[in-house]
Amino acid sequence: MTLTPINSGWIEVICGSMFSGKTEELIRRLRRAQIAKMQTIIFKPRIDSRYSDTHIVSHNQLKLESHIVDSPLDILTLSINAAVVAIDEAQFFDNSILDICKTLANQGKRVVVAGLDTDYRGIPFGPMPHLMCEADYLDKLRAICVQCGNPATYTQRTSADAEQIVVGELDKYEARCRNCYEPPGEIK
Repeated sequence: MTLTPINSGWIEVICGSMFSGKTEELIRRLRRAQIAKMQTIIFKPRIDSRYSDTHIVSHNQLKLESHIVDSPLDILTLSINAAVVAIDEAQFFDNSILDICKTLANQGKRVVVAGLDTDYRGIPFGPMPHLMCEADYLDKLRAICVQCGNPATYTQRTSADAEQIVVGELDKYEARCRNCYEPPGEIK
């Protein structure tokens, strides 16, 4: 049995590789909060413009209207009237996102954060490790390995790009399991 805090805020983190359903799960939780007539607000970083400039969109095209922000401070300002604050693609924010999430939770808000836990090199991504440690609830989702069908926890970059942040989809990334993942520079 999971107890839900009463008269208290908390932080939920949804993490995993690309194609694991993070945004889909974020949308599911927000829709349930909306059915419960809770005031919700959703944010995503400006860098994530893959599907829409005005919505968070899952790979299977589920979507909810969102606010694009340049800085985590914008989230604090825009969330004053919300009971539930959702943040997608949190790995793209700087480390100040952690303090913003803690402040919102301390204000009694439910904060739901989704993001990649590791980058294409298998290295912890941006503020996600800190958010995972601070989470009151933590869910690590798995995708399906495109090579063998096993549960996948790695994001394999298939393009030659070397920067840490390269926004893309199936054109640049695949989900891979531990056995099929090929770290950059290694050839199996």
